[in-house]
Amino acid sequence: MQINFKNKNILITGGTGSFGKAVTLKLLKKYSPRKVIIYSRDELKQHQMSNDIKFQKYHRNLRFFIGDIRDKDRLRLALNDTDFVIHAAALKQILAAEYNPMEAIKTNIIGAQNLIDACMDVSKPIKVIALSTDKAVDPINLYGATKLVSDKLFVAANNISAKNKTSFSIVRYGNVIGSRGSVIPVFKQQIINKDKYLTVTDKKMTRFFITLDQATDFVLKSFNFMTGGEIFIPKMPSISILELAKTMLQKNQKIKITGIRAGEKLHEILSSSQSNQKVYNMKNFFIIYPDLKFFTPNNKIIKKKSNKIIKNFKYSSDKNKFLSNTQIKKLLK
Repeated sequence: MQINFKNKNILITGGTGSFGKAVTLKLLKKYSPRKVIIYSRDELKQHQMSNDIKFQKYHRNLRFFIGDIRDKDRLRLALNDTDFVIHAAALKQILAAEYNPMEAIKTNIIGAQNLIDACMDVSKPIKVIALSTDKAVDPINLYGATKLVSDKLFVAANNISAKNKTSFSIVRYGNVIGSRGSVIPVFKQQIINKDKYLTVTDKKMTRFFITLDQATDFVLKSFNFMTGGEIFIPKMPSISILELAKTMLQKNQKIKITGIRAGEKLHEILSSSQSNQKVYNMKNFFIIYPDLKFFTPNNKIIKKKSNKIIKNFKYSSDKNKFLSNTQIKKLLK
């Protein structure tokens, strides 16, 4: 079934972030929704977004809702007559989460449960996709642990959502190229500052990479395949951080190895071999099916012979197809 967003209402939590703005613009340009509701707690970012020339011509179809996902009553109000939800709100800074653990728990875990409860309190069925992260797989820091719990909450919510037929699924991917906190902006700033070094934490470090356009496309297309409880993972290329630094290196600059940081992994993992869940290998993505008693899979996916089940599947950035130097250069343009 092809999901139709035309004349539908879509709520995006954390809608003023880089992903939120990109997916909002894509929805407004391509899909003619009745309205896109931006739900976030930063009034300055909402003001800046509403005055951005890219969004001004869509003002009739755009709503700005100041609110926190910690506030269940406010979420209920924002969800009124909503058809789809994209949950992008989270506290994402690793060190900030370690220093302020309860704040990360309140937003990433309690906030997730608030959204689930609020969605199930609405009379009409809603399709919900929550954004996850590689850090939720075999987590080694608090941020990753909170996102793992969040993922579990959204998947398990399908066990008790039959009354209003609301469904919850997850989309998980790696680094978005150029997003806040990713390595490319760090290198670019070191180049602008004319620093002596581009800093790499470890020579062996690898990362998955996906463009913002690809990420937003994948999330919207995942609504077509979800029945509730799935984790969708796009197939992405990997990149060696050392090779990326070499490609971006300027004259009179050198590469400095600084050592791996607290809470940082050498490689990104999007699916762990420790899990015994069913993983379907699709053409351009993977689907992890949950171990839920009441889970109803998408029969079109199961019946298609080319969609193979992979056992003990591990999807790691070091065991993957890598971008060449030429591809990296093209990516940076």
